[in-house]
Amino acid sequence: MKRIEKSYFHRGGDESLLGATIPEHFSMIAKRFPGHEAVVSLPQSKRLSYQTLAERIDELARGLVASGFNKGDRIGVWSTDNLEWLLLQMATARIGAILVNINPAYRSSELAYALQCSEIQGIFTIPSFRHSDYLAMLLELIPELKTQDPAELKSSQFPFLRSVIVYDPTEPMETKRPTKGFTLWSEVLENASKFSQQELNKLTVTLDCDDAINIQYTSGTTGFPKAVVLTHHNILNNAYFSAKAMYFTEHDRLCVPVPFYHCFGMVLANLLCFSVGACIVIPSEHFDAPAVLHAIETERCTAVHGVPTMFIAELEHPDFKNYDMSTLRTGIMAGAPCPVPLMNRVMQDMNCCEILIGYGETEASPLTHLTSRDDNIERRTETVGKNLPHQEVKVVDLETGATVPLGEIGEICFRGYHIMQKYYANPEATTKTIDENGWLHSGDLGTMDAEGYLKITGRLKEMIIRGGENIYPREIEEFLFTHPKVAQVAVFGIPDEFYGETVMAWVQLHAGEQATETEIQEFCKDHIAHFKVPKTIWFVDEFPMTVTGKLQKFRMQEISLEKLQTA
Repeated sequence: MKRIEKSYFHRGGDESLLGATIPEHFSMIAKRFPGHEAVVSLPQSKRLSYQTLAERIDELARGLVASGFNKGDRIGVWSTDNLEWLLLQMATARIGAILVNINPAYRSSELAYALQCSEIQGIFTIPSFRHSDYLAMLLELIPELKTQDPAELKSSQFPFLRSVIVYDPTEPMETKRPTKGFTLWSEVLENASKFSQQELNKLTVTLDCDDAINIQYTSGTTGFPKAVVLTHHNILNNAYFSAKAMYFTEHDRLCVPVPFYHCFGMVLANLLCFSVGACIVIPSEHFDAPAVLHAIETERCTAVHGVPTMFIAELEHPDFKNYDMSTLRTGIMAGAPCPVPLMNRVMQDMNCCEILIGYGETEASPLTHLTSRDDNIERRTETVGKNLPHQEVKVVDLETGATVPLGEIGEICFRGYHIMQKYYANPEATTKTIDENGWLHSGDLGTMDAEGYLKITGRLKEMIIRGGENIYPREIEEFLFTHPKVAQVAVFGIPDEFYGETVMAWVQLHAGEQATETEIQEFCKDHIAHFKVPKTIWFVDEFPMTVTGKLQKFRMQEISLEKLQTA
């Protein structure tokens, strides 16, 4: 009988996994490269060396403890990219608190869900950004902020919450108190004198690398966004081995246009740099193509990350040819399918000859696969590479769960150090995602070759990926159902040349009602994040269904694409 090779692949590494906590490893790096630049925040006109950054982190960490935060407490951050976000990331790790990343595009209903789901005890926020008034949304949800003292804050809707801290990235120490109940960033730092450096060091020694350190929200495969719990061991090793795969050293400077609240920014940018002593360059609070190009040129960046839409915007900027990209070498393109022509343009026009394609998911810390600079052009553009060291991957049959032969399509599964600890307070969802043998079922479809190279062919899950943002249709459907005219709704993704996918909705109105696409979109804009608002809305009288009455979204997609292509 001929032996059939199964698509089960494990790649060990020449280097062992790190056994340190994040603050232990960072302390070693800071002592090794004290004078090296650690972070440059261009919108804030601030530069910090590793030594100064370490001091700032410890000051904030001592202030957090003195303000009542302890190991295991959940501390949210609702902000765009700035130095304070990064300080919070490292200071919470220093004391063993769990940082909860909150999307700055969230509206009040989404913030409420995040506060409740993770049982957040404190939240740091900026006052506003563009059309998002964070303070107004917080006051709407927590009216007690208008009347109660900060030390006595208690919310009837969010019983775990006890502190709301505000800071202005332009002048954090000069931030004004919006209403009586807000705590100021400066007040947290003033409390640092109440907790000594020696006490902080003793606290850090008690931490374990398997302690939970971060909660990230992801749409997952079903339902509303879930709170993914990640550990020191998960994300530090993922960052470190990603840095090694990119041949990153203390001499590299990474331009970071991706948001910090994503694993892409927090782990594969911030922590990746800190794991080897490289420099983080923040070009802007929120993605801005000319700011990225300016940062690469003026800061002599050797690497840049981004989702495909970001690279497209940079390449298509009218002044692109006026910027000097000669220092670029590498970076990661991920978060959405990466077209071959785009990869070629990034390598040629941006001088980013070692740009890599990455693949993974938040539940896997996040990176599972990465191409290599040594791969040929076909593998660098047509696959997502091989899995990182100390990780396992297999492709399984959708019905039986058996590992399929090489080259056959199946569901991609992961196992290893990088798998999340759990979904916070959601054991049922955790069990559905991670099986009894420790395999994380991704919901993605793909094939594997004999050398372990993976190709993504599709998705089992309904999740929409728009410009790197994960969107789950049910969340939008539940909201649209609150519109008084809507009787039934189905939301799904359709292909888009710029974003990869955009959101489409089929809406059935109540008998006798009339509505327009603009009316439904305007209803969404004040309540859900802008990237979730359906770009296209069709009003229909009926939906394709199975014999058991289930909506057939794949048929809706087919019908929509046929009509849109012939329109």
